[in-house]
Amino acid sequence: MSPAEALAILGAGIAAGAINAVVGSGSLITFPTLLAFGFPPVVANVSNNVGLVPGNFSGAYGYRRELAGQRSRLIRLGIAAVIGGLTGAVLLLSLPASAFTLIVPALILIACVLVLIQPRMAARLAARRARAAGEDGNGGDGDHAGHADHVGPVLTGGMLLAGAYGGYFGAAQGVLVIGLLGSFLDESLQRVNAAKNVLVALVNATAAIVFILFAHVSWLAVLLIAAGSTIGGLLGAKFGRRLPPTALRLLVVVIGIIAAVKLIFF
Repeated sequence: MSPAEALAILGAGIAAGAINAVVGSGSLITFPTLLAFGFPPVVANVSNNVGLVPGNFSGAYGYRRELAGQRSRLIRLGIAAVIGGLTGAVLLLSLPASAFTLIVPALILIACVLVLIQPRMAARLAARRARAAGEDGNGGDGDHAGHADHVGPVLTGGMLLAGAYGGYFGAAQGVLVIGLLGSFLDESLQRVNAAKNVLVALVNATAAIVFILFAHVSWLAVLLIAAGSTIGGLLGAKFGRRLPPTALRLLVVVIGIIAAVKLIFF
């Protein structure tokens, strides 16, 4: 690997880490970069996944304020994320890519629709819960932790599937998870994005352990992407936390559509 190639991979890692912290789809920068420099597809995918893990955690750390009160929820969904990530990683190492990636563009576009309609769905959920609280004679106390009990089997199952997708390939995983969480949780988009960062980090970390143990990893590429994504994750979180909800929502949708188009014509 030449110095120019190493610098390009490092830069791609910074960009991917920042995008992952704000939305997701950072793999659509680093993965094609590795392919362009001659890495075999599976090696590129595996090395990219392992390298982005530190950036996932640095992005989650950058959103730590928005994570307040979400511990119980994240434990429940985190278990599903880990199981899904493990499943996806095993699929990557045992099945042809065409067996899974045929449905990826459709999943991403569905996630974009979910992100767009999330405010209306959240308003309906809030109204329904307010009516239920009134019928029970219990007013809300404004504590975010109260939302943790609204993790049901559909959301958990969806997180399991999203985790499996993330463990297999991962591009636009963040868009999928944001769309999923935003449709089922009565939360602001920034808090949904914070939860997304933790769950995606768990998925990728689980898959990375499998890849390190059972797949061929290019450690130089991993180190470059890891260094870049860690920096990018912190920068992306700092920028993303300042975005108004509408701007963040539009950014999610735009990146999701670009991701779907790239995957269709890749």
